[in-house]
Amino acid sequence: MQFKRVKRNIDGVLLLDKPLGISSNQALQMVKRLYQAAKAGHTGSLDPLASGLLPICLGEATKFSHFLLDADKSYRALVTLGSTTTTGDVEGEIMTQAPVTVTQSELEAILQDMVGDILQVPPMYSALKHEGKALYAYAREGVEIPRKPRPVTIHAIALERFDGKQFEMVVSCSKGTYIRTLAEDIGSRLGCGAHLGGLRRLTTAHFNLKNAVTIEQLDQMSQAERDAVLLQVDAAIEDFPIVTLDADSAFYLLQGQEVWKSGLSISGLFRLYSEQGVFLGLGEQTSRGSIAPRRLLRQAGE
Repeated sequence: MQFKRVKRNIDGVLLLDKPLGISSNQALQMVKRLYQAAKAGHTGSLDPLASGLLPICLGEATKFSHFLLDADKSYRALVTLGSTTTTGDVEGEIMTQAPVTVTQSELEAILQDMVGDILQVPPMYSALKHEGKALYAYAREGVEIPRKPRPVTIHAIALERFDGKQFEMVVSCSKGTYIRTLAEDIGSRLGCGAHLGGLRRLTTAHFNLKNAVTIEQLDQMSQAERDAVLLQVDAAIEDFPIVTLDADSAFYLLQGQEVWKSGLSISGLFRLYSEQGVFLGLGEQTSRGSIAPRRLLRQAGE
């Protein structure tokens, strides 16, 4: 007789160092299994070619995962000059080749010229949907779907290394930025073509790769040790303002009612806590001045 594994209602944020060769969803399922978690979700896909920081939200933390999806991110990218590929990265077939006569000063000038608000055409080998089907599925069938340029922001680019043929750069950018497309655009500007040779995510919002754990490390931990590396449920929104409610206000808020707090004047969402420091959820001040619940924790009301 087979026994069904009991799922745990465990809540928190795991900073995972995703390895090469697996998808973000595969990494998520591995983490979910190790934690025996009833509910989990990741916060922004990394291709199998890419490694690095993948915050994973468990349980009630999934209610706030979209804030990380929308957050700025940074990457270390390896770019190969002199050739373009069908996928824009090292996994594709070579389409064009050209000699590379680029100097470091020319490369640095182009990199700095890419900083700011730019338009990017999403690559065909991406998870963006067209009529309910991922673009990469069309690409594998040899079908080209027209894509409109989308605005993204490159906050900074730092050249880490250049050997005349390959270079490494650290890119800080807005959500929705495709680093492979950035590499291709740089190659186009240089006149020799380029493709992405490797990618590692370093940061997501205020989270840093140096604080992440690997799947191998998790696998060697006891359940208690795994639980201990989880960040708090509100870790994804720790930059939001804090409002503390008295016991009566907290009680009524958790019933879904609006409550009042004198002297409050905050625009946008803020974190709500009880007088004992228990995180209750997110609230927002209404035009009348009251506090309206926007996203509450399940456990908070139990």
